[in-house]
Amino acid sequence: MTDVAATAEMQAALLSRALPYMQRYEHKTVVVKYGGHAMGDIELGKAFARDIALLKQ
Repeated sequence: MTDVAATAEMQAALLSRALPYMQRYEHKTVVVKYGGHAMGDIELGKAFARDIALLKQ
């Protein structure tokens, strides 16, 4: 299996586990703390933004 396929498979598994929670909290207000180490690392900040954008979908 290629790295790309493995990554896609891992993402699919993660999303399938997260889906019930995403549905449960749909149309709810969720507060997410962003700070500490993540603020000092550009890549962590980008990953955080992608994750939050995914929640918004």
